[in-house]
Amino acid sequence: MLNKYIDISKEAEKSYRVNRELIKKLKRKPPADLDQIFKALHDKAFSRIKCLECANCCRTLGPRITDRDVFRIARYLKVRPAELSGKYLRIDEDGDYVFKTMPCPFLQPDNYCSIYDQRPSACRDYPHTDRKKMHQVLDLTLKNSFTCPGVLEVLRLVISRQ
Repeated sequence: MLNKYIDISKEAEKSYRVNRELIKKLKRKPPADLDQIFKALHDKAFSRIKCLECANCCRTLGPRITDRDVFRIARYLKVRPAELSGKYLRIDEDGDYVFKTMPCPFLQPDNYCSIYDQRPSACRDYPHTDRKKMHQVLDLTLKNSFTCPGVLEVLRLVISRQ
């Protein structure tokens, strides 16, 4: 099943122009029920797309790790926050903690996350297609369509409603 998700960037590239126009249109004049539309279509898309068969986000995206994430993960792993930071984290060009290496050091060979219940908040919220104030993340949604087949499917579903 994993193979069908490997070429997501090629699929996203094929539909980029149409998706970019959709995002521009939604930014210019967002429908009053934009959040509800995206939430419903997110639920529909992710009823068919299985994250554990893909895990592209865990392999390729470096989430921002907050101080709260550091303390929560360290407590779960029974290590000091400084030890967690030294072993797994670095500070990026924006001054944020991110993982030193990708794929995520907590991604297991079966695509399960070894710290799933304590995972960073950025991971919990990804891919952001079921959130409130969707108009704030429309550009990010387009970008995420190159990584997440669920986002690409949500955009296809939005277009099919037009």
